[in-house]
Amino acid sequence: MAGAAVGDKKQFWLLKTEPAEWSWADQAANGGRTKWDGVKNKQAQKHLKSMKLGDLCFFYHSGAKARRIVGVVSVAREWYSEGDGGDAVVDVEAVGEMREPVDLKEMKKGIEGMKDFALFRQPRLSVVPVAKEIWEKICELGGGFEGDGTDCRHGSEE
Repeated sequence: MAGAAVGDKKQFWLLKTEPAEWSWADQAANGGRTKWDGVKNKQAQKHLKSMKLGDLCFFYHSGAKARRIVGVVSVAREWYSEGDGGDAVVDVEAVGEMREPVDLKEMKKGIEGMKDFALFRQPRLSVVPVAKEIWEKICELGGGFEGDGTDCRHGSEE
């Protein structure tokens, strides 16, 4: 399942991070922009390499205490290589905090018929594609995100 359509269409993703390593508060304190690095899994790196400028990503806190989407970032710089291993890296910029964090349990209940969502099928993968329909449902569950105007689907239409 692709994160987006081919061509000039915007793609949607989910980026996972342990809040103790890099949290939404860290993202905001860093001027809203950061390098998204440390992705070692080859499949997750492939997803990073597929990201395009302006793609939107859910910012997901993982870990035992907090499994939820807390914000939205956009791709500010497409992938580039860094380090000795040539790991894939992208730069992301904060778009806005979710009006209400969307917990993993809430997503599993609120996204019926979406069992193909990579977050559910590959829970350990740190970068996963998000289909437009799932993006919109998650936005609805969270009441949208700051900076989306009045429509939580902001950014889903080109």
